[in-house]
Amino acid sequence: MIPIDGQAMLTAADTRKAEARAIAAGVSADGMMARAGAAVAEQVRRLAAGAEVLVLCGPGNNGGDGYVAAAALRRAGLPVRVATFAPATTPQARAARERWGEEVEALAEALPAPILVDAIFGIGLSRALDEGVSGPLRRLMTAARLTIAVDVPSGVSTDDGVCLSDLPPANLTLAMGAVKPAHLLQPAAAQCGTVRFVDIGLEAPSRVRAAAAPVIEPPAASAHKYSRGMVAVVAGAMPGAGALAASAAARAGAGYVLLLGSATDRLPHAIVRRRFTAEALEDHRIGAVVIGPGLGRDERAEERLVGSLASGRPLVIDGDALRLMDDRRCAGAAILTPHAGEFDAMFGRGSGSKIDRTVAAAEGTGAVVVHKGPDTVIAAPDGRVIVHSGSSSWLSTAGTGDVLAGVIGARLAAGLEPMEAAVQGVWLHAEAARRAGAAFIADDLVDHLTLTA
Repeated sequence: MIPIDGQAMLTAADTRKAEARAIAAGVSADGMMARAGAAVAEQVRRLAAGAEVLVLCGPGNNGGDGYVAAAALRRAGLPVRVATFAPATTPQARAARERWGEEVEALAEALPAPILVDAIFGIGLSRALDEGVSGPLRRLMTAARLTIAVDVPSGVSTDDGVCLSDLPPANLTLAMGAVKPAHLLQPAAAQCGTVRFVDIGLEAPSRVRAAAAPVIEPPAASAHKYSRGMVAVVAGAMPGAGALAASAAARAGAGYVLLLGSATDRLPHAIVRRRFTAEALEDHRIGAVVIGPGLGRDERAEERLVGSLASGRPLVIDGDALRLMDDRRCAGAAILTPHAGEFDAMFGRGSGSKIDRTVAAAEGTGAVVVHKGPDTVIAAPDGRVIVHSGSSSWLSTAGTGDVLAGVIGARLAAGLEPMEAAVQGVWLHAEAARRAGAAFIADDLVDHLTLTA
């Protein structure tokens, strides 16, 4: 099985287009189902370790994949049963049902098995499951030792990550041919368990991808503090937040960190402190300005935001600065880092998935938007999107967003274009949380930042 890191992400409609392209190129629909079913069977066989398998098949092509997988598992010598709640409806699924050739049990009456394969509904589900399906499925999932979902678990919406039915989570989801939004967007992602990519030969061009570990090169032999990147952090009403951002920037590779306007001395001695003036931001060596952590929303905060926007330096705009942005459009390179509440305040609740909304925000502002959360969506104005999921839930503590702003600022000052700086920053932040373990505070997170795997 292949991790989903870096894989292309397709919506349900885009997946169907990819399948149509494959068929137009000469792959038969039956051949595609045979390939998918065989791939599912191989993964189930490896994990079942000889235990009995119960395959639940729906009426469509996802169910067809299940029938093919069941037949392959039977040929491999595993004890396998099939259950369904409705006859196969597509030509390919009907043919796969016929090739299975054995008894098909009624879903409502099926007895549990240690290994459960959910091939009831794949992509495209848009309503809650009927109780006649969800009830037996819940019972069988609860009794199983291992539940494996084919493409997406039944009961979740493919494109927006919404859970349509209340069911236990799968242990493993096999992303067939491409990663889907439901594999990474919450709350559906939590229903998927571990997600692994299964290559079935689909060509899947997409501007949306799952996050992957970045490759970060060490400084060149000729590097000096300014060539590594100078970050200016603008402090404000809550100086501790600015201090966290400055400390994180220093730990994330910046060669020089300047904290402007801070009243705190609880900082590494390597961080330079000065009074804030607009002139201080005119230093041509500044590669990025971070503004917003602990800034406040008073007249002084407004003045500092105006000065930062006018500086012409690449910007990371976070926290209070986002609330003060109003309709200001970023003239130069900028990265906005709103959490869900800040995003809604800036752009409204809107419609569509978190991916759709973040892309629209990036296009509207001309900035890279890092829409933070348990699923973080990073979108560029040109339509590129990276989705990062699976970060530690311990990040839900005060100050971790300030740390992220500082990390992104360091990567931006290092000379990366804004999208890449944001992607690297989010990954480094999540990796620091993984290393920090449980119940850390934001200050601890800074100490676990590292640019090496």
